[in-house]
Amino acid sequence: MTWRELVAAGVGAGAGAGQVPPETTQQAVGYPALFVLVALGALVPVIPTGALVSTAAVVAFHHQSLPFGLLLVFVVAAVAAFTGDVALYWLGQRGVASRNGSRWLETLRGRATPERLAQAQRKLDEHGVLVLVVSRLVPAGRIPVMLACLLARLPLRRFARGDAPACLAWAATYGLIGILGGSLFSEPWKGVALAVALTLLISTAPALWRRLRSH
Repeated sequence: MTWRELVAAGVGAGAGAGQVPPETTQQAVGYPALFVLVALGALVPVIPTGALVSTAAVVAFHHQSLPFGLLLVFVVAAVAAFTGDVALYWLGQRGVASRNGSRWLETLRGRATPERLAQAQRKLDEHGVLVLVVSRLVPAGRIPVMLACLLARLPLRRFARGDAPACLAWAATYGLIGILGGSLFSEPWKGVALAVALTLLISTAPALWRRLRSH
């Protein structure tokens, strides 16, 4: 998986489909690119990281020696997500400790509605850091739970212990979506399109369901 493939995958994730370059371009440099994009997506959620991981898994399924390519996608995605989460939590902690707060803490507050934050705080009180695992898998669930941990003054080390299995579960889930897309089609771009469609469906389904219930 090359840097070019990963960039094409990221573009495909944003647009809904992408053309995967030929197998002759396969290079290990794609894994550092995957790491950077996923870590940045955890810090600044403008990159569809779930779709990116699924797309990378499709590419690895078709062009890498199994199971090593897929295993590398899983490890790189999990470590990158963990790195981004811990960095964001550390930045948020600085805002909590500061009298004037910080833009990172205010950004987190802006992304969590009072209702979602209150729900996250209740779950944190009931289940402790185990709630981080579920929050990573539920669309838009990560930020409210992270903010609840910050407001509860949870130490960084304890947050990291709960976030590690959460990132592993997240990487495995979206990697499996990519494997499903790759196994159903012989042409990689079709697997990419299916993987992206599934990840977009997962991310938007809860919001659509809430709207339907409200009407």
